Amino acid sequence: MTAREILENIKKTTVLVVGDICLDRWCDYDPALADPSRETGIPRIAVTRTVCTPGAAGTVAGNLASLQAKKVAVLGLIGDDGFGFELEKSLEERKISPEPVVRWNGLATFTYTKLINKTDGVEDQPRVDFIQAEGVPPDADRALVDRLHTFWSEFDVIIVSDQAETEYGGVVTPTMRAALSELAGRSPGKVVWADSRVRAEHFRNVILKSNRDEAEAASTRAFGEIDFDRLREHTSSPLMVMTDGPNGATGLRSAGKFTIPTRSNPNPIDICGAGDSFSAGAALALAITGSAEEAFRFGNIVSSITIMKKGTGTSSPEEVLAADASWPV
Repeated sequence: MTAREILENIKKTTVLVVGDICLDRWCDYDPALADPSRETGIPRIAVTRTVCTPGAAGTVAGNLASLQAKKVAVLGLIGDDGFGFELEKSLEERKISPEPVVRWNGLATFTYTKLINKTDGVEDQPRVDFIQAEGVPPDADRALVDRLHTFWSEFDVIIVSDQAETEYGGVVTPTMRAALSELAGRSPGKVVWADSRVRAEHFRNVILKSNRDEAEAASTRAFGEIDFDRLREHTSSPLMVMTDGPNGATGLRSAGKFTIPTRSNPNPIDICGAGDSFSAGAALALAITGSAEEAFRFGNIVSSITIMKKGTGTSSPEEVLAADASWPV
């Protein structure tokens, strides 16, 4: 199937992104305005402009919306604070539905604040993060799983974004993983794609996506050695996906192993979010074509566009068609 045909079918495809959604705040500051505080004498960081974007699972959703999927929604936790308001507004501006989201009183909306020097565009100050210092409250965990069951049948594709690297994890708790495993096992025709940074070995029955370093770490945690075939069998994954930067993407399935190369680019502008953009493109293409090889190729094209943009960029259908026209055969 051609890239143009995939893009046309994306307009008919609905996607639910489940996982750790956060607010990214990109703050330009002016060093020339670093006047000392009258109270403490400490120079201030004078923020002159702020741009808010959905981050983490929201980055995946943003890529899906930019590719013009028929409907994109997110299922995660948002607090009842100002950052939660900004996050919902940011989602809606990008035509991402927050309807499945669980809003929880007293919860701190996960927020990254990135301080960028206005004079040179460089992020040169420590990031200021607003975090939930404990695990998901049990009642919120149950509410999230209930929402998953409620919305499951409404979507063609489920993408799980398990990005929290803390010991207690984030939205994708053991309870949520068990529900995903059960529902995926009962829905063989649905693409259920899980991208987990530090818990890949705990998933079952889903398409398991990691980068190579994450897959090696998952295998080592599970078996004390690197054995990707064993990891795929251990997780009952119908398809295990490993991205490897400029080396492209490798797939493992019962029929064997294959690698789809990507275009060499020695000077990417920003690789942040490349894995998320690959997941968005590849999961959509897999649901449409049924071919892992075609899906990986499409995912590679999408990520090759986003790494040439600052921040967690997205790719439009027009950009995908332009890249496809010059893509290596």
